[in-house]
Amino acid sequence: MSVTASHYFARGNTASGAHFLYESAFRGLDRIFVLSGPRGTGKSMVLRRLADHLIEKGQHVECFHSPLRPDELDGIIATELEVGILDGRASGDFSAKSTSDTLSIDFGEAFDLERISPEDLETIDALQEKLDQAYAKSYETFAAALRIHDEWEKYYIGSMDFAKADRIAQELSEELFSGRAKDTPVIGRHVFFGAATPKGAFDYIQSLTASLSRRIFVKGRPGSGKSTMLKKLAAAAESKGIDVRVFHCGFDPNSLDMLIFPELSTAIFDSTAPHEYFPDREGDEILDMYALTMTAGTDEAYANELAPIKERYSAGMKEATAYLAEAEAIDAQIKSIYTAATDFAIVESHLRQLQSALDERLSLEGTFQLQ
Repeated sequence: MSVTASHYFARGNTASGAHFLYESAFRGLDRIFVLSGPRGTGKSMVLRRLADHLIEKGQHVECFHSPLRPDELDGIIATELEVGILDGRASGDFSAKSTSDTLSIDFGEAFDLERISPEDLETIDALQEKLDQAYAKSYETFAAALRIHDEWEKYYIGSMDFAKADRIAQELSEELFSGRAKDTPVIGRHVFFGAATPKGAFDYIQSLTASLSRRIFVKGRPGSGKSTMLKKLAAAAESKGIDVRVFHCGFDPNSLDMLIFPELSTAIFDSTAPHEYFPDREGDEILDMYALTMTAGTDEAYANELAPIKERYSAGMKEATAYLAEAEAIDAQIKSIYTAATDFAIVESHLRQLQSALDERLSLEGTFQLQ
């Protein structure tokens, strides 16, 4: 495998609130290290350094980014070693049910209470309350924007040929999977390719699809059946035993935005705003659901009705993003207090332990114990 990294999110700020996909993303690994402890105690830094160390050793690493700060990591997977390491604070109710060996490492040991004053603790409590409120406002506003999006969809749903959309999905399924079915069904792996962040929508579509031979860019309008088609293709692949990576919408996690079929070297994805791309190389193609399934002239027929809906939707998304920016600023204040009270010699010790454990795994290709 080439020396590279793949980039994902498994946590999202969505219209359904904080949404986590770590159970699926980390399913089936041989061992998982869960890093516990408060923000600011070096967990993301350790994850980054471990990722760099593995890449230097020629290992492929899957990097799971923070939707609050995409340059920071919430977790990593050493793909070939089948080892995952993640920040327990960022992973929701992660339980690693299907993993044979899970070990917790307490970065809270590095937090020195003697370095923090009672006033600082009071400040943290007050800031945490503000942080919770900022997140709540963001999620409420995203939810309101989704309801506006539903209004938008209704104009197109009423003009849609559902029978034709079903035929398109069936024909594409037959084209992709014909002759490839296996006896044993599989369960797809669920992640996000992007996230709503304090700076707006962010995605890793281009890097995730860079090495694939075929990319199908699905175009259309809200309500033109893009997510429904992807759900049907994912279900068909699973039933036929074909490995599929299922990418949920970072705004509405009940919808799907992309599928990757590694053994087919193929991706099919919703290529509309805010993750709109266009073919730029051999193997790229467009599947236009609007042109194929909608009554001609639908855009023009409802232009007056749709314009104010689009404006309200855009305003709602900007407002929700502003609340996320507020949350990031508050979180940074809390993080700085913890960082100032952290003994980074202990953090470095945890880093060395994890690095040694990974190196032992590399050399022995067997089970290992954290020293």
